[in-house]
Amino acid sequence: MTELFDFVAQFQGIGAEMAWRFWLVFLRCGTAMALLPAFGEQAIPQRIKLVIAIAFTLIVAPAAGPMPSPQAAPLADMGAEVVIGLALGMALRLMVLALQVAGSIAANATSLSQLFGGAGPEPQPAISNLLVMAGLALALAAGLHVQLSQALIQSYIAFAAGTLPKASDMADWGVRHIASAFSLAFVLAAPFTIAAFLYNVALGVINRSLPALMVSFIGAPALAGGGLVLIAVVVPVMLAIWVAKFQTVLAAPFAVAP
Repeated sequence: MTELFDFVAQFQGIGAEMAWRFWLVFLRCGTAMALLPAFGEQAIPQRIKLVIAIAFTLIVAPAAGPMPSPQAAPLADMGAEVVIGLALGMALRLMVLALQVAGSIAANATSLSQLFGGAGPEPQPAISNLLVMAGLALALAAGLHVQLSQALIQSYIAFAAGTLPKASDMADWGVRHIASAFSLAFVLAAPFTIAAFLYNVALGVINRSLPALMVSFIGAPALAGGGLVLIAVVVPVMLAIWVAKFQTVLAAPFAVAP
């Protein structure tokens, strides 16, 4: 590995230490790019992701702090950078999964789960597509690229280059972040589940009072129409809550979620 960097240094006029620094930073940024919201979506071509990863590497590398020597344990250092990059990407990807889960719960509660269910690169209900696309658009409009650069730079404060996190700490961190993401999803979908519960209770009372009335023919259109009205009213509030939570996680991705 050292001979390769020396060979590159001969022809490009850069030192082996500088090449090693950029390579380690690229490993962390590149692996995180596979999972990051907006920049790591399946619809983005791999070549574009590579260019974005190189751009983030050029931004982060000068501020990444000291790097381990390439003569010490290069394979261990590279493995640690990959693990930290994946952890950072997963912490932020869980926020997108929270929107997807909230959309699925809302779609099932309002009988809209099959409406344009195959749209988008990932099979999911239309409400999930709406929430994810709107949430990513808001994140990008709020300066996601700048905040991601700051998060990548701050990750070197939490974990220095070549420092492999403890497995027990990462397991506890991951479980808490997953639990926090699912809790957020249920909170976001709460208006839809409450409305669906009240609808079913009312439908049951009507069915008991008027057994001869085909309440399903009246209730199904009412549920779908009420769901669409509820989407128009509640989605802006849902997105505001999600953006606030996303900003909190983005500011400290390696903090243990409450």
